[in-house]
Amino acid sequence: MPEPPPTTHDRPPRDALTGGEALVRALAAHGVTQAFGIPGTHNLEIYRHLADYRIDHLNPRHEQGAGYAADAYARVSGRPGVALTTTGPALLNIAAAVGQAYSDSVPLLVVSPGMPLRHPRQSTGLLHETRSQTEALRGVAAISHRVSSVEETGVAVARAFTLFRTRRPRPVHIEIPLDLLTAVEPAGPVRSAPPATPATADREALSAAAGALRSAARPAIVLGGGARTAAAACLRLAEELGAPVVTSANGKGIVAETHPLSLGVSLHSPAVRNWLAGCDVVLAVGTELAESDLWEPLPALGGTLIRADIDPAQMYAGPPADIPLVGDARHTLRSLLAARPGPGGPHPDAHRTVAALRAERDAGTRSEDARLLPYLAAIRSVLPADAVLTSDSAQCCYYGAIPHLPVAPEGRYLHPTGFGTLGYALPAAIGAKTADPARPVVALSGDGGLQFSVQELATAVQLRLPLPVVVFDNGGYGEIRDEMVSRGDRPTAVDLPPVDLPALARAYGGHGVRADSPEALAEALRRALDTPGPTLITVPQELPHDHH
Repeated sequence: MPEPPPTTHDRPPRDALTGGEALVRALAAHGVTQAFGIPGTHNLEIYRHLADYRIDHLNPRHEQGAGYAADAYARVSGRPGVALTTTGPALLNIAAAVGQAYSDSVPLLVVSPGMPLRHPRQSTGLLHETRSQTEALRGVAAISHRVSSVEETGVAVARAFTLFRTRRPRPVHIEIPLDLLTAVEPAGPVRSAPPATPATADREALSAAAGALRSAARPAIVLGGGARTAAAACLRLAEELGAPVVTSANGKGIVAETHPLSLGVSLHSPAVRNWLAGCDVVLAVGTELAESDLWEPLPALGGTLIRADIDPAQMYAGPPADIPLVGDARHTLRSLLAARPGPGGPHPDAHRTVAALRAERDAGTRSEDARLLPYLAAIRSVLPADAVLTSDSAQCCYYGAIPHLPVAPEGRYLHPTGFGTLGYALPAAIGAKTADPARPVVALSGDGGLQFSVQELATAVQLRLPLPVVVFDNGGYGEIRDEMVSRGDRPTAVDLPPVDLPALARAYGGHGVRADSPEALAEALRRALDTPGPTLITVPQELPHDHH
């Protein structure tokens, strides 16, 4: 990932610092300029020093919101997101966001106080006392590091940033005992994570991969989020080979989805999966090829599978690689291009294959998605190519926007895959807008998912920046309702009483409107992009007439 920008401040070096200042000094030394979180009794020593080290802070209304905002900040800025919580319930509140960041390989640093260094094992009733915060966070983070001295605080931060720069980026938790936060001890020198040296795949493996691609009659390229830094190389490979490109949700838009070789996010389509199984060479870059990407297990591949990934474990997870390329995607694909996988392509029938697969994919879902498509087209018609869309685990997103709203490399689409949280879209949009205030950002959600984090409308008001929130309202948990009906069950606990969401947005100090047609949605969206603060736009969806 890109190196953070240099950060300077005028404070003279000192030998002894509080644990809170040592932490903030270490964050600033690693280029951190933005944090998200909520202050509490036990973390005030951290907050005391943020302004002195020129770290801005945004306070969402719930710790999950802080985690999702920091997650999206990282995805858009290319720098780790930092979230600050206090002890006990606050840290457990953010655990869902940590689990989502782990699933999506997002560099998220969560810092919290912990019980004092010599706190007894037996419960004493101390405020926010928790049996073991580190054990809880180890279940969802890559690392949970409890420090034992002020000096170790800087070491822990450097360790986290080293992981972010040199390995598959995943969330890290640092716990600082609350008595260490205020203790004044020698802090040691400022420690910095070493510059990343991008790993490039083994030369023999690259030669084997280039040879396989050169001789392929039916090549395919599958891109996940790990391929994003290699977008230009991915496009060049596809065009040289004449290889159709299909992506996961995290890889959406790495190759422009309007390109004649792009199948977009189509791994869920039976037609695309069957085609993939019949390809003689498949190059999978930065993707797990997981059930959450395909919505069911991957069919057996009949050809050679080349996997390129920074994580060696991915060579054996799911379908094992026939040719493993372990290394940074950008450098690995550049090396692969240098090995000249062409000039075997382009295959003359590749564009026809893609057009036929798109048609078959869309025919299989058109009746289900028909009510969404005109609204998605309206959204696309209004947004510039570089817009950021944030997404929720909602039918309007995974059936609608993910496969049917095209995104180009200059844009972004942020979706909570794998872990599949609800309530991501709104706080993620806040994080994306914080990372790049001048860039248009739009949140897409359903009425059920929105209400997991609807209080973050107040945070969006606080930003005073245009932020449209488009909510497709189907009266509850539409996906679970449909699953119950398909099982022959009586729908239970899935129909939610109607809420006037635009009025709720206005109550928070924002704006709210109802869009009953695609034309009304387009007009509301245009106004929202020029109106400071959030504008919640409700799109009513026809509900089933009778569940019983």
